[in-house]
Amino acid sequence: MRKLRSPKAFIDLQIVSRSMSLSSPIAMATGAKDQRQSLNQTQPPVPNRLIHEKSPYLLQHAYNPVDWFPWGQEAFDKAKKENKPIFLSVGYSTCHWCHVMEEESFQNKDIGQILSEDFVSIKVDREERPDVDKVYMTFVQATSSGGGWPMNVWLTPDLQPFVGGTYFPPEDGVTRVGFRTVLLRIREQWKQNKAMLMANSQRVTASLLARSEICMGDRELPPSASAVSNRCFQQLEEVYDEEHGGFAEVPKFPTPVILSFLFSYWATHRMATDGFRAQQMAMHTLKMMANGGIRDHVGQGFHRYSTDRQWHIPHFEKMLYDQAQLAVAYIQAFQISGDEFFADIAKDILQYVSQNLSHQSGGFCSAEDADSMPEGEKKPKEGAYYLWKVKEIKDLLPDPVEGSNEPLTLGQLFMKHYGITENGNIGSTQDPHGELQGQNVLTVRYSMDLTAARYGLEAEAVRTLLDIGREKLIQTRKRRPRPRLDSKMLAAWNGLMVSGYAITGATLGNEEMIKQAIDGAKFLKRHLFDVSSGRLIRGCYAGAGGTVEQSSSQWWGFLEDYAFVIRGLLDLYEASRESAWLEWALKLQDMQDKLFWDTQGGGYFCNEVELRNDLPLRLKDDQDGSEPSANSVSAHNLLRIHGYTGRRDYMEKCVKLLTAFSDRLWKVPVALPEMVRALIIQQQTVKQVRLGAGHKNGRVGVKAEGAREGRVGGWGGRQAWTPLLTQTLSCMFLPTLTQDCLYVCACVLFKICVPGCAFAFLHRCVSTSVCVHLYACL
Repeated sequence: MRKLRSPKAFIDLQIVSRSMSLSSPIAMATGAKDQRQSLNQTQPPVPNRLIHEKSPYLLQHAYNPVDWFPWGQEAFDKAKKENKPIFLSVGYSTCHWCHVMEEESFQNKDIGQILSEDFVSIKVDREERPDVDKVYMTFVQATSSGGGWPMNVWLTPDLQPFVGGTYFPPEDGVTRVGFRTVLLRIREQWKQNKAMLMANSQRVTASLLARSEICMGDRELPPSASAVSNRCFQQLEEVYDEEHGGFAEVPKFPTPVILSFLFSYWATHRMATDGFRAQQMAMHTLKMMANGGIRDHVGQGFHRYSTDRQWHIPHFEKMLYDQAQLAVAYIQAFQISGDEFFADIAKDILQYVSQNLSHQSGGFCSAEDADSMPEGEKKPKEGAYYLWKVKEIKDLLPDPVEGSNEPLTLGQLFMKHYGITENGNIGSTQDPHGELQGQNVLTVRYSMDLTAARYGLEAEAVRTLLDIGREKLIQTRKRRPRPRLDSKMLAAWNGLMVSGYAITGATLGNEEMIKQAIDGAKFLKRHLFDVSSGRLIRGCYAGAGGTVEQSSSQWWGFLEDYAFVIRGLLDLYEASRESAWLEWALKLQDMQDKLFWDTQGGGYFCNEVELRNDLPLRLKDDQDGSEPSANSVSAHNLLRIHGYTGRRDYMEKCVKLLTAFSDRLWKVPVALPEMVRALIIQQQTVKQVRLGAGHKNGRVGVKAEGAREGRVGGWGGRQAWTPLLTQTLSCMFLPTLTQDCLYVCACVLFKICVPGCAFAFLHRCVSTSVCVHLYACL
């Protein structure tokens, strides 16, 4: 979105908001201790009203000397009654810079007094209220130099924003205006120019509403899938990092939605150079990420993002939604390549989730913090749980390695393979304040074969030795203070995780993974679904003794909750063949249409109309980022449900949705790669195919009804046959079902290998959905 020009009356305030922008994403990974001053941070004996909340993020601020309010009518009424501006601060519990600002500013008594006396201060967990976050982040991104968290916005009593920014240091620095100064300037402006501020804020809000409008207009159909997908691929290729993979300089995010698009683009352009190129870009990116420091090589799972091009030094928080999507991305890569490396990464991700984020109720917790307490210290530091010194490695792994061409200990082998050095492998650009000197992030520097060749060893022997080393590091790490767990369990992210387990389990034929997906779906129905109204609930929390607690301010589900849960249920239906999950998905889709569909402009709003009353904007999510846009996922869901049910109204709704996003799809398709995938599928012929396995004249074979010329069969004709097993599928990727696809379906669905099948290995690794979506024609 193009930035709005700030009204002249508060240009001074806008300069303040722009000046706080982080000068470098690298700084976010290491902290800003040079700016942390010796402040009076004694906790008050009496907590503020946030003590009554369930959100871990809000509870982290419950002892601030600030008169915090949660988002709600009590705070709005106070602002109107006392005619004070609202200070809105939005963040989440595992956010490193949220911790920094809490320590520097919100624990400061002097700043707390200003916030309490001159403002109505509201704290919001963005993961509890994504609608609040979306509305005011739209304002911050449009009027300042960027966005991020913590997000701090000043509002009129009518909730209209007039100044916004992200992290502020507590006091003025060389290049940044301090938070105290910002507060005093806004207080003065509110006293002297309040009427003008309020009028200008209304104009800015109206302009934002006009610019963010997404509707069909006079269009009846979406743009050409071929043209849009080619444009999306070209835009990605322009920013692709040839050496290290990924699609940006710094910071680098995993962006599974981009990888899924590239796999889909390959599937429709397999015989073209661009198709091969798309596959290579995705595969290389996944390999570089898996080998880099963004992956936890000891405890598994992926960190949030990398602060460098090499995927080396991460921002250390671990998010549930990243694990869910990356598991699917890696298993897709395995399905396409047959390379066990990718399957192993997918399994490792799910093992991390099972061990660290799973709750005994069947649900999944949201995240693990970036910060933790270093051993022997009293102050949390980012990455402390994950970093290693050379002395630790040497002391833990002193055993000699037999068969090496030179004297070698297991520690030396481990350090060589994972790039561990005496002075630490974190460069000064990633550690400007010298906090991480001598520390190492594990990153794979050499392939197993190269490490083995260096010491004259067998690759399998090296693999075994490294596994032994990692196990010893795991046991040592268990004695360290763990990062904080965000025990919030969100419907949307649990839906993504159900997909992750279901797809990976079906692909690998792993019944335990499918069972975990089923347990996740049962959790959703038991704890985050209101039977009487048929509506989803946004989230709940892990309580004491394995119990589940509801929020003190229960929020109904948002669009993303419905879209991601429905996707999870459809994936689970395909993996388990249990029709109950499909039936629940259909009911939730109908409820989603009722609550969020824009009957005039097409597409879905992010929140219900009744929840919009306390927000100045009602938006449609228009970007696939760290999480896919709920509208993008909804387009896929509608197509799949149409394939299952044959009801044309689902297809018609999908067409309207894609049409509403036409401008965005055509101008910047790279912002909506998941929706581009849906556009591709929508414009392909959808086939309902009935596959059968049977026998004729003592010979086992397969055939399909509903494909080209009625049938494609392993016997090559319409002769009589005796059916043994049947399965109905929706072939949503290509217009015809070919002989090779039929062979694959036989391997997958019926566990038989038809004579002449060149893809026999696929019975171990291809799920129904992949056969339909990717292997429709090999």
